[in-house]
Amino acid sequence: MITVKEMRALERFAQKKGIFPIHLMENAGKQVYAIIKEGYGLLGKHIVIFAGAGNNGGDGFVAARHFAEECRVVVLFFGEEENLTEEAQENYDKIKDKINIISIATKEDLEQFHIQDDLPLILVDALLGTGVNGTIREPVSLGIEYFNSLNGIKVAVDIPSGLNADTGVIEDKACNADLIITFHDLKMGLENYKEKTVVADIGIPVK
Repeated sequence: MITVKEMRALERFAQKKGIFPIHLMENAGKQVYAIIKEGYGLLGKHIVIFAGAGNNGGDGFVAARHFAEECRVVVLFFGEEENLTEEAQENYDKIKDKINIISIATKEDLEQFHIQDDLPLILVDALLGTGVNGTIREPVSLGIEYFNSLNGIKVAVDIPSGLNADTGVIEDKACNADLIITFHDLKMGLENYKEKTVVADIGIPVK
């Protein structure tokens, strides 16, 4: 098991070895796509990716790019483009003209969106990563509530949004997930979620 601090140190070490955050993001998104495809199949499915502006959202953008080659996919972006991290922006730019991205900043924006539920839904939580603590800010808070209100297979990327990755405590609210795809090693906060967590290799060297 690994702490957030230890994971950050490994990511810095990877960078010294020439493996940069953009590479890890590509690997992470590809793993999300591959694990969901293997576990649930994509034929006749509708993938809905809930993405934030950080690198967790970037993982979601990468996954969306891969899903789009095989099934219907829509990205619900709970944030503003100007707040995207560098790596997330790069992957956002790769999909913005090819995939339906709905930007949601307010409750009114969400009320105008009607999800197509004619196909079985797979909902992917890529809203928040391992750095969360305290109260969840809008519009991500809105995203978590909407995610939990929908019916479908629910998959969290790295950690369920809102769950403290070190303690497992939910200080405000968190996404409910049927499957958690975490990266490199089991996070300390996932101790009680082991039975529904898959650990995916994203190419971080350990020595």
